[in-house]
Amino acid sequence: MKKMLSLAAMLAVLSYASPASAELKIGGDASVRLRSEFNDGEINNVHVSDSEDLKFQYRIRLKASADLGDGYFFKTLIQNEENAGSWATVANDYTEKYGLEVSNFYFGRVMESSHYQIGRLPLNSFNNPIFDLALYAPQPLDIPVYTYNYDRIFGLNYGTKVGNGDLNATLVVLDNNSNTTVDKGLLNDGYVLHVDYKTTLGNVTVEPQALIALTDLSGPDFSNISPNTFGANAVIPAGSAKIGLSAFYTVCDDTNPDTNLHVDYNGYLLRLKGESGPVMAWIDYNRTSVNSPKDATYNNLFVWAQYNVKVHESALGTFSVTPTIRYRASGLDWSGIKFDNSQLRAELYATVTF
Repeated sequence: MKKMLSLAAMLAVLSYASPASAELKIGGDASVRLRSEFNDGEINNVHVSDSEDLKFQYRIRLKASADLGDGYFFKTLIQNEENAGSWATVANDYTEKYGLEVSNFYFGRVMESSHYQIGRLPLNSFNNPIFDLALYAPQPLDIPVYTYNYDRIFGLNYGTKVGNGDLNATLVVLDNNSNTTVDKGLLNDGYVLHVDYKTTLGNVTVEPQALIALTDLSGPDFSNISPNTFGANAVIPAGSAKIGLSAFYTVCDDTNPDTNLHVDYNGYLLRLKGESGPVMAWIDYNRTSVNSPKDATYNNLFVWAQYNVKVHESALGTFSVTPTIRYRASGLDWSGIKFDNSQLRAELYATVTF
């Protein structure tokens, strides 16, 4: 708590710096969450495990930005990175700590028809699952990049107007691998190129994307391989509502040069999303087939549904309450053995933005 207060005090002092300094604008959000969780596991249709839990959790995020003039800017997000999704759970003895760190920061310039920015860039992976499938191919559901990677990457982004749309290209640095048995020089680290083009076709917004591995990458499941992922998001207006469609495919057929382990897999993720006023819901389906180093097939289904109630709303901030349901059913068929597990989460969020 002392660390959090000291950080907030520092930002407040900076925001009232001398007229020669850029004005630092500070905002953010704070939330408490009540989560009930129910888990169930089966092997070959035989029940083997179950658990349930009730958690009281909290989160605070501080956002700061500065306009440097002539289109130059700076932005940052400060949040906890010791807990998944920055959510801390009240411990049995109330001894949990909640520190704040610089989660993302980036600076750059916005011009009339183009922009550039560099730093730890936000991904918006809550609404764009391409990174989920690329980094968590066997289990890309339940927003893992948003939760476990804190929704940011280090990269250099450049965007410009092309035709009726916006073209963005981001050089991403995913990992830092030391040079061991393979002589790659400075290209031993994991580099990815993320390219997307957002435009409209009639009244439909479409955004084709690709994540292209430029060097071997190390992720949570495999190391020193080069997967590629591509697909698109689309948003279709439907009166006062809108319908979102996402379809992405990932593929890898590579050999780890350090271990000589052959990795061969492919998978896809489909999302159908609907939004209307305070209601938002989506359903994801994923299937990933691993041919090597083991013969396995993953099937995953995920549902998210929420209803946002605005208790107070003004130019200064908001206070809202959001009941949410999250359900995931996952299956793994590994050499004739079937593993199935499901997870149901009923959550209630109370959030202030400022």
